[in-house]
Amino acid sequence: MSEATLATDATRSAEVAYEMRERITRLMTDCSAAIDNDVLEQWPEFFVEDCLYSVISRSNYEAGRRAGFIWCDNRNMLVDRIRSLRSANVYQPLLSPSRILAASGEVVKAETSFAVIRTSLPDGAMTVFSAGRYLDEIVLEGARTRFRSRIAVTDSDTIDMLLVIPI
Repeated sequence: MSEATLATDATRSAEVAYEMRERITRLMTDCSAAIDNDVLEQWPEFFVEDCLYSVISRSNYEAGRRAGFIWCDNRNMLVDRIRSLRSANVYQPLLSPSRILAASGEVVKAETSFAVIRTSLPDGAMTVFSAGRYLDEIVLEGARTRFRSRIAVTDSDTIDMLLVIPI
């Protein structure tokens, strides 16, 4: 089965080298840890300079409408976003292992399911804030692995207005 066939088959992952899969897993884990451990100033460094970060509902995404809850089309916009959010609640992301959809040279397309749990302070009550999947385009730049594009496709058409922290 060719790589192109694997990329279009919704039930199969692309065949990639173990090292590439490990680098992508490390990127996902480290990016989530930066959010989870409140070192948000490091989060933009997981993206290339000319990147895309978007949060969009599934219905809009599947209908081809790219307007979403968040749209940042370069790393400076991500930095500005972090500077503006320092008074929000605590959020915990949960990720599935990433599924590699396609790989071509130094660029990998991957899909990762997520759920974000909001923990209210001081009582510790937890609620699901958002769930969905990331559609990522990842660049393997020498020793660095970074996002060129990260689209968070949410399962719901509505989202809490407290969406200030990256999901």
